[in-house]
Amino acid sequence: MKIKKGFVLRQLLGEYVVTGEGLERVNFNKIISLNATAAYLWEQVQDKDFTVEDLASLLTEKYEVSAETALNDSRTLADSWKDAGLIDE
Repeated sequence: MKIKKGFVLRQLLGEYVVTGEGLERVNFNKIISLNATAAYLWEQVQDKDFTVEDLASLLTEKYEVSAETALNDSRTLADSWKDAGLIDE
């Protein structure tokens, strides 16, 4: 998987959001909000190929979470990014 070109993580008013780069790409009905953990993962894999397992590994390295929980959470996050059109497989 890889984050599609043109999407940028920004912090606005204390919230993390993913928007299209340039105003012509921004649909204000579809701005994606991320929590701090998802934003951390985004920053770690931006411009890289990654797998769900890579995301899980990043979670277990940074947080006190079991490998099983990290893998389940990573699958859920990757699925939400796919559904939002943010990543390519």
